[in-house]
Amino acid sequence: MADKQKTYDFPQDLREAQLELHQVRSALADLYQHLPWSIEPLPGWTHTKENGHFHETERPDSPGWTDEEQAQVSELRTRQLTLAERVVTHPFWATCDDTPAARSALKHLHAQEEESEERQALGE
Repeated sequence: MADKQKTYDFPQDLREAQLELHQVRSALADLYQHLPWSIEPLPGWTHTKENGHFHETERPDSPGWTDEEQAQVSELRTRQLTLAERVVTHPFWATCDDTPAARSALKHLHAQEEESEERQALGE
């Protein structure tokens, strides 16, 4: 079945801002995965159902985030907000008949382009 999804002629600056936004979000998510669970040093805990808790949870002691880690998170969050604002307020959206569909297409554009490049490299 042929793909009938509408294509959009996104301006290059909007495409670049969206790509960088994906990259910043990914970097921030990766950073969060490697940071301690608490910004401030806090003791860990173990909650069990036997102690009256609905879910069993456990956290190790948290040494907290270093000043460098806090600065990295702050820098990435600020960049993410700047890029999101640039994407959302871009003048291109005023030219769209179906802005939500166009926005969704832009969010997935880079993944589709990468997939297309892979198919071309494989000779498909």
